[in-house]
Amino acid sequence: MKIKNLHSAYFIGIGGIGMSALARWFHHNGVQVYGYDKTSTKLTTQLEGEGISIHFEDEIDKMPDFVFEPSKKVLIVYTPAIPKDHKGFNYLKEKGISIYKRSEVLGKLTEGMFTVAVAGTHGKTTTSSMIAHLLKSGKKDIAGFLGGITNNYDTNMVMNQGDYKKAIIVVEADEFDRSFLTLKPNIAVVTSTDADHLDIYGKLEELKKSFSVFLENVNPKGQIYIKDGLWEDIASKKIKASPTEYGLNAGGIRALNVQVKDAKFVFDVTLHDTVIKGFQLSVPGFHNVENAVVAIAIAHQLGLNDKEILEGIKTYSGVKRRFEYVIQRENFIFIDDYAHHPSEIKAMLTSVRALYPGKKVSVLFQPHLYSRTRDFAVEFSQSLSLADEVMLLDIYPARELPIEGVSSDILLESIQVDEKYKVEKDTIIEYLSNRELEVFITMGAGNIDQLVEPLKNMFNKQYAV
Repeated sequence: MKIKNLHSAYFIGIGGIGMSALARWFHHNGVQVYGYDKTSTKLTTQLEGEGISIHFEDEIDKMPDFVFEPSKKVLIVYTPAIPKDHKGFNYLKEKGISIYKRSEVLGKLTEGMFTVAVAGTHGKTTTSSMIAHLLKSGKKDIAGFLGGITNNYDTNMVMNQGDYKKAIIVVEADEFDRSFLTLKPNIAVVTSTDADHLDIYGKLEELKKSFSVFLENVNPKGQIYIKDGLWEDIASKKIKASPTEYGLNAGGIRALNVQVKDAKFVFDVTLHDTVIKGFQLSVPGFHNVENAVVAIAIAHQLGLNDKEILEGIKTYSGVKRRFEYVIQRENFIFIDDYAHHPSEIKAMLTSVRALYPGKKVSVLFQPHLYSRTRDFAVEFSQSLSLADEVMLLDIYPARELPIEGVSSDILLESIQVDEKYKVEKDTIIEYLSNRELEVFITMGAGNIDQLVEPLKNMFNKQYAV
């Protein structure tokens, strides 16, 4: 597989956030791109609008002709998220036609290119999008492969403007299915190594070993940035790149004088012996200040001056579904967030409490995966107990079949708030109508995002000034 020789590419599961970013990159750089996905979504509609052909029927005769004629100029990419009985995928495998995982293609694409890879069980989407925005706003030519839709650019793929081989690659390094082990970055970030994806890794120790291998792949002359307190658990003698710890209150790179002013976070940053003062972050959250610290350090390392970095942070407007304000009024706040792990929920609600002291915080949460709900039931309940009111939807199964005895009810029993309820997705709009709410948050990684627009419409009428 030689990227520079390709003329056509076919993506099985093109509507995924990672697959669509890769498809957009190939299309932008002169390759004819086609794809399949199970259903039409806003994202696939955008891809079609950009000139990418997509079909939604899993039928052999719907695939483009070039996939049946093996050639070094043709690339077929798939995501492990497709079902095992996918007709097109299985037909091509049976015929001995080469098919590559998205992670393999991403690893090959970035080979020999200056790459900044951001890994972590949470925080990687925001951090990678911050780095991409800082570099782009500082006039660096980049290609940003992101795991979310940035509000600054309304895309998950920030495109290079010149020769792609000379651009700085910024990539979200996904630990799921060990995908990030195909990368060999020059700069690596590890934001967190909390237990997650235990359906893949089995236990936390195996997950941490995977992060060690990821760091072993960093260029020996490169740089590792790792959140304070994580290095000791994943350090190995095979890691040759230099590590630097960062954080809010500790590490060689850290935030100073963090304050909340007018629902924004203002702070200074120390980079070893250098202090840059006066940052303003309009995307709130203590965890986002921490993400900003490492993004600032990387921008500084790659040649941006203080003024450029300050302006980049000030103009960064976040990622959709990451502490995203849906409605922001004096009498009512509606926030939507992707949080689906206890640590993310805790970080989210802690920040909301700091931003809106004295306000009643109501949460609508959709658990994601039966296995994750089972494995972290106690931690989920503890984190959700930081709210004043909790409403739980049924578990979103994603790739899993139900597990006996595992439901939202096991969380509900242990949540320590007076107002807690099990609610139905189909009736939640009616349930919330004419309620007196102050700060309302939708959280989850499933299809809870489908409720955001109808809830927004209802609340806009309900809380009209």
